Amino acid sequence: MARKIPIFKRWAPEWLIKIILFSMTLPGIIIFFLPLANSNAAAGYYGSEPADIQFAVALFYAGYVGFYSLERRFFSFLAAKEYFLIFTTLQIMACLICYYTNEIYILFPVRFLQGMLFAGNVNLSLTLIFTRLSSERGREISFSVFFGILLCALPFNNLITADLIDSYNFNIVYKTAIFSYLPGLIFLTLTMSNYRPEARFPLYKLDWESFVLFSIILVLIGYITIYGQEYYWLEDRRILGSVVGIVLFGGISVFRQYAIKRPYIDLRVFRYRNFKVGLLILFIMYICRFASGITNNYFATELHLDPFHISYINIFNLSGLILGVIIACCMVLQKKKIQYLWGPGFLMLFAFHVMMYYSFDVQADEFNYFIPLFIQGLGVGLIMVPTIIFIISSVPASIGPSAAATALAVRYLGFCTSIALINFYELFEKSRHYNAFQDHITTIDPAVKSFIQTQTAKLTAKGMSEDQATKAAEKLLLGRINVQNHVRFAMDYYEIMSWLLFASLLLILLFPYLNRTVLYLRSRKLSPA
Repeated sequence: MARKIPIFKRWAPEWLIKIILFSMTLPGIIIFFLPLANSNAAAGYYGSEPADIQFAVALFYAGYVGFYSLERRFFSFLAAKEYFLIFTTLQIMACLICYYTNEIYILFPVRFLQGMLFAGNVNLSLTLIFTRLSSERGREISFSVFFGILLCALPFNNLITADLIDSYNFNIVYKTAIFSYLPGLIFLTLTMSNYRPEARFPLYKLDWESFVLFSIILVLIGYITIYGQEYYWLEDRRILGSVVGIVLFGGISVFRQYAIKRPYIDLRVFRYRNFKVGLLILFIMYICRFASGITNNYFATELHLDPFHISYINIFNLSGLILGVIIACCMVLQKKKIQYLWGPGFLMLFAFHVMMYYSFDVQADEFNYFIPLFIQGLGVGLIMVPTIIFIISSVPASIGPSAAATALAVRYLGFCTSIALINFYELFEKSRHYNAFQDHITTIDPAVKSFIQTQTAKLTAKGMSEDQATKAAEKLLLGRINVQNHVRFAMDYYEIMSWLLFASLLLILLFPYLNRTVLYLRSRKLSPA
């Protein structure tokens, strides 16, 4: 029977408390990837580039990762009720600022602050749930539910915000987030007592220096990976200065962790082989996970589907994610070997990329993409939760929080690396294919002459002069070339991801010692990675 902790008043039923605690994480998870729900609408609203919208998401992620380890000190200092009220109120105020501003440079620092507040809100919710569960089974189910919600954030955001953004300005989504916080905030205010599960731990010797160093490194990594290709990497002083800053602050941070008595992140976690293997698997999965963004972009630009229809197509991806998380949770509870989860998961991701490689075309039926999207969601759902439990289980429980923080940082690196790779391939490969088309397409080419003559005849029949019709036909030809460039870029990227996933499958199959780590959440006070 679950141990009762008198944080909540007796009249509040246990099942309702757990639902409310989980629901308090939902608004934060929704605003996490919110700008990516419709990056074009967001860029138009703020008068910025799509890269700025990606950077806004990276700043939220960096705030979450950087504040994760420092947040535990605030949790020890404040009572649970005070903690919830302060952090949730600040999050509502941050959403209010996002609602009223349309300046991208005001949005950037607010997004970083929202990431910090998200870390506090989520970690407290999950910690309170974990302390109310004495069994390993309950902890792993709760872990799976949280990460299932996090994995579903992107397709779920697309589904619920497509009609809102289409009917109103982009900032309406922040107003919706504000109201979604209020029911849980009112309930927790009425039901929570001022009980402290631990003794009050003063906030002296707060390691804010490590937090600042770590956060600067994370922000610079996000800046380089998102803007690097646009600024031609090290040819630009801003990118070069950011690389120098990462090396400098990284060296200082590592030296500081070895020098202080209580390190911000205990680097002893890297002594464990399975821990490093788990980080590699998680990193690869995160790179491949966000390749689905290319598919959505393909739906919008080549198949000319509006965001509303794209969100409905992604229901299949959402269904696959939910089913994958449920299957993974059941297999973890049954103590199945990690290879039985990683193998099918990466095999499905490999199948998705291969199927999409052969499905990209200038004209296609949207029904062809239902099964591949479902398979991609199923593969990600099978890998995510077991991998994080595997990473945490690979180290002693005393340094489990450092392992969780490192896993969170690797997920951030995977997210930024996927953006960098996509930007590189989109700009570099499009240019390469455009030059290749120029070498082969000339005005004396029979196919080109036939196309221009056909289009000129059609336009002339509709009332254009012959000169205007010829120029318009040439523009139509250029448009067809651009479409082909985008399709070829998507195929090239998915081909590279397929080879990466094939190599990952070989790694999983050829190293049987991976199964020596038992998937088990030892700590009852474990915060989510």
